[in-house]
Amino acid sequence: MNIEGSVALVTGSNRGIGRHFVQHLLERGASKVYATARNPETIDVPGAVPLALDVTDPASVADVAAVATDLTLLINNAGVSTGTDLVTGELAAIRNEFETNFFGPLAMIRAFAPVLARNGGGGILNVNSRLSWLSVAGANAYSASKAASWSMTNGVRLELVGQGTQVTGLYLSATETDMMAGWDIPKNDPADVVTAALDGLQAGAPEVLADQDTVDAKAALAA
Repeated sequence: MNIEGSVALVTGSNRGIGRHFVQHLLERGASKVYATARNPETIDVPGAVPLALDVTDPASVADVAAVATDLTLLINNAGVSTGTDLVTGELAAIRNEFETNFFGPLAMIRAFAPVLARNGGGGILNVNSRLSWLSVAGANAYSASKAASWSMTNGVRLELVGQGTQVTGLYLSATETDMMAGWDIPKNDPADVVTAALDGLQAGAPEVLADQDTVDAKAALAA
């Protein structure tokens, strides 16, 4: 996936990792970056093309797909963590995490796969998590949704290889974003995470493990 000259779309790009993706893509020579958020007026990266998008709303996804017909790179970054457990948590919150973290990215992929095919194949990057492989009390709904997204990422990679679309999964531990603001633990710099992600995407990697804790978690799966 060649980033220079690409036309990219980033979901959840008004803050955090998403905003860094927009900045870095432009710095690396992307010819256009659609920066999406539920409230596009909150997008403040110079040179970006703001678009309104709610990944949990099929009509909103369809509207964006009708605009971004020149897309060659889709970055599914939008996500939510409600701090909900599976047995005692509110079922509505659990469903919200799955709608945002699993069904939202899948809806984007289903909408844009034909666009990418028409434009030569291109690439997809799904932002997943170290918690795709771990369960943590207090965040089990998030872990379950990200485990599902890991499986989905692997599945669509197989389904889209025939049209020449590269599918890369990004996996990371705690990172300095608004989502992690309440956690007093060591955190990644989001700029470092995005640099690793785009380097891996450019190199054709199926997975990018952004930090040592994530590397260790993946290595421990057999145990």
